[in-house]
Amino acid sequence: MRKVLSILVLSALSGITFAAPGHGDSHDMHDMSGHDMSGHHMPPMSHSSSKIGQPGSLEQVTRTIEIDMDDQMRFTPSEIKVERGETIRFFLKNSGQLPHEMVIGSLADLQAHAIEMRKNPSMKHAEPNAITLNPGQRGGLVWKFDQVGTIDFACTIPGHMEGGMVGKVQVS
Repeated sequence: MRKVLSILVLSALSGITFAAPGHGDSHDMHDMSGHDMSGHHMPPMSHSSSKIGQPGSLEQVTRTIEIDMDDQMRFTPSEIKVERGETIRFFLKNSGQLPHEMVIGSLADLQAHAIEMRKNPSMKHAEPNAITLNPGQRGGLVWKFDQVGTIDFACTIPGHMEGGMVGKVQVS
């Protein structure tokens, strides 16, 4: 019965994009060679699971946090508090007229990735710690926070991070 209910709920939410293992972003098609379908190379985000956490599964979600992304280059909320061990489902909405993304990582990794994005602005993400949404689109990202500390997130689309589209997750 639970499985049937889950299938019905997911089919009703067919316009929602999920980024988690097995829940690929429908507009970020990629193959196993590290290239997107247009042939652009997608360098992997280097992230240490000991520092920023790890991909989570929908079955382990302990809480859902809604985040709005807008053209004022802001995440709302931009400051989030979670407990160590929590698996969070970030439910994102792009309320702007431009594409936006949420990428979880260390500030150094995010800044390096933003530089790569400036070199190849059409780069698509295939990592479980990132989701890109077109204007008006909604989507989800599931992440498990397993270490105490501060983890950053940002929109690495050229100019967005520099415009202030950054946030922090405080894990206690």
